[in-house]
Amino acid sequence: MAVLDDLSGFEFEDVMEDVFRNLGYENVSQAEKTADEGRDVIMEEVVDGQRRAIVVECKHTDTVGRPVVQKLHSAIATFDFDGPKRGMVATTGRFTNPAQEYATRLQQNDDPHPIELIDGEDLREIADEIGLDLYNGRIEILCDETLRPYNPATDVGALVAEAFRDIENIEAVDLPTPRSDATFWPVVAVTADTNAVFETSVGVIHRINERTQFVVHAERGQPQIAADDVATLVTENLHATVELDTDRFGAVFDEVEARRFGQTQTEYKEWAVDRLQQHHTTTVTYTGDNNVTYNKTCEPNVSDISVQSIEPVYLPEIRHTTNLGDYTYPYEYFAAGPSRVTTEDGIHRCVHCETNDVDETYTYCSNCGAIACQSHIKTERLEQEPVCTGCAVTERFALKTKYFYDEENLAAFREEYAAMPLHEKAMENKLLAGGGVVATLLLVVGLLVVVGII
Repeated sequence: MAVLDDLSGFEFEDVMEDVFRNLGYENVSQAEKTADEGRDVIMEEVVDGQRRAIVVECKHTDTVGRPVVQKLHSAIATFDFDGPKRGMVATTGRFTNPAQEYATRLQQNDDPHPIELIDGEDLREIADEIGLDLYNGRIEILCDETLRPYNPATDVGALVAEAFRDIENIEAVDLPTPRSDATFWPVVAVTADTNAVFETSVGVIHRINERTQFVVHAERGQPQIAADDVATLVTENLHATVELDTDRFGAVFDEVEARRFGQTQTEYKEWAVDRLQQHHTTTVTYTGDNNVTYNKTCEPNVSDISVQSIEPVYLPEIRHTTNLGDYTYPYEYFAAGPSRVTTEDGIHRCVHCETNDVDETYTYCSNCGAIACQSHIKTERLEQEPVCTGCAVTERFALKTKYFYDEENLAAFREEYAAMPLHEKAMENKLLAGGGVVATLLLVVGLLVVVGII
């Protein structure tokens, strides 16, 4: 394999650690880089309910002979594990006949520590099996699984109709079909264990024993931790993924785009370890034997952090845009079947002042297509229907501003107003008319008091 041949021995161990993790082995970790005593990767598997340790020797060479296999057999026997154990030798090259014969004889003799051999050809098949591509000495994630971009039980635009439901003055039947685009964003769900003990002359002053789970937006550039609600959406729906079939989804959405994972499997693991080191680093205050108070920064080592799993998946972000009159309303969310996390709600937002308070009442203006808050919605004088302040034609009557759909309605009301008797004109400003009535009553009462009637 040309790409594998470019690796250093340590890089090959990194690759194999990630390969085994993706194959489903548990507690996968590397031995120390020096004095590995014939075991480069240590991991575990559960067979018929029994946990078994696997000791792996990684050899980045053209050929592997019998002595390597024999050395590993001895290393397995001395490996401290309370349970059955077996071994593997993984190489980018091939095994000599004596090496293969030795491993076969262990199997035939039911040796308690059998050894499996994995050569370069096997590695190519394994990479295809787990959907990973060996690239530049690393494993580049090639994922074909996605969370469901829509609820198959309903129309893809149903969520938009639901979002419009509490907008005043508009019916779902009046809504046009929205444009719907789907972008599939790469994310990885990381599970890692951190176990560290910090001691001084007075004993243990700090201890970390914690499993951490988080979701990372994995597009190109620096990875970013996903918000809690997005992480929950991903982790709660990992069991219900579907194949990322852009042709099939293209029949549902107007446009479909799938982004590539921005980093390799190993790079995500290294980033996660670095992140957890920072997260768990803390300063501890303790009292020494001499009754003096000390401060000590406790930072876990890389070897204290074990990444248990890195699960890649695509997270669909759905963007609906609905055109109403002069305005376009976006509605965007991360989807997982019937579940979603809304990222943009342009429906519940006033087009005139950007008010987006969830407790606000929003009303649709059929004159121009605006959705506006109560401060920017008025009643059209002739039609007695909502009209927004952005499109309304205005004029003052009886010292009060009136709102009209257009100049034609304004002209019609001018004629109507001109024909009104005085008392009806006064009622065009109810506040002013009411104040006038009160003032008149007060004046009458005052005159009655003056003349002594009251």
